[in-house]
Amino acid sequence: MKNLLLILLTFCLYSCGSAQLKDRWISPEADDYTLSKVFIIGLTDNNEAREKFEKKLQNQLAIRGIESSTSFNKFDTKFLEKKRTEAEIKSLEDQLLKEGYDAVVFTKVAGIKNKIKFKEDYSDLDKNHSFFKDDYLMYQDQFFNPDAYQEYQVYNAETSIYCLCPAKKRTLIWKGYIDIIDPENINQTVNDYSKLLILVLEEDRIIPLKD
Repeated sequence: MKNLLLILLTFCLYSCGSAQLKDRWISPEADDYTLSKVFIIGLTDNNEAREKFEKKLQNQLAIRGIESSTSFNKFDTKFLEKKRTEAEIKSLEDQLLKEGYDAVVFTKVAGIKNKIKFKEDYSDLDKNHSFFKDDYLMYQDQFFNPDAYQEYQVYNAETSIYCLCPAKKRTLIWKGYIDIIDPENINQTVNDYSKLLILVLEEDRIIPLKD
């Protein structure tokens, strides 16, 4: 029972609505860095989602005493529509460094997977499947009724934090891998993702806890 409770608590901790943490990596040198002014980039062609996510993250960082600005406010909406060269990105890094930024928070969708699941509302049978007959009767329709299943998408998103250090290379401090399950509402998806991201960054001591 204790093991089951531990599993449930862990799942709740690393799941926020449509967002689920899959993995994360922390640099051994992460303790040497203190974030004070960061630049937020959400790489997506959905300008509404980009603006909402960057603003949401900016507000959460401000609550924790971290100054930040967003790519949506710094660049025009067409900035991401043009393919950039290595020299242009290096120039951007140098400019951010000159303006006093010490880190970049970079979020992007790394992949999309199509999934299929059994419709949860297809049958009135006990969903806990306490008995063999219930379980069998509910799932036997996979052979007889193709409408018993529905497709959904999982977006594999990544957030990386890079240090803008004058004396070092643009070092990766932290990376998190978060799945977004079947996003339908932009506001809800942004809230779920940013909430989970902030929670994990706090736990990993990349950012301070909210006062």
